[in-house]
Amino acid sequence: MRLTRFTDVALRVLMRLAVVEHEDPPTTREVAAAMHVPYSHAAKVVARLQHLGLVEARRGRGGGLALTAAGRSASVGGLVRELEGPGDVVECEGAAPCPLRSDCRLRNALRAAAEAFYASLDPLTVTELVSSPTGPLLISLSGRPPADV
Repeated sequence: MRLTRFTDVALRVLMRLAVVEHEDPPTTREVAAAMHVPYSHAAKVVARLQHLGLVEARRGRGGGLALTAAGRSASVGGLVRELEGPGDVVECEGAAPCPLRSDCRLRNALRAAAEAFYASLDPLTVTELVSSPTGPLLISLSGRPPADV
């Protein structure tokens, strides 16, 4: 299974915000630059994460992005399900529907495999994703010295 670019960027943005909690809140532009993502794409991701209640964005002086408590404790499996949306791994109903779609064992097996994929991510939280060695690496990407905690 392959995640969409949107989901990949969303997870990386959440991870980035999880390690900069004790610093000045970064802007969307700063997060996009640190993660090597186009600003326009990062802005769409941040808007969706705000809508889901995972990120808080403040404008103006002293503004920036911050991870909410819900964002820190969010299940990675739940996030991936939400961001990827419903759908099958393969498209059986497209412009040229598959003639096997009504009784296909492959379709059911792929659905089960996708659910197993999500289930394997369910126990992980965003906070757990940034434990060592990932967290220190993310901090080093900021170009700022780590804040004292």
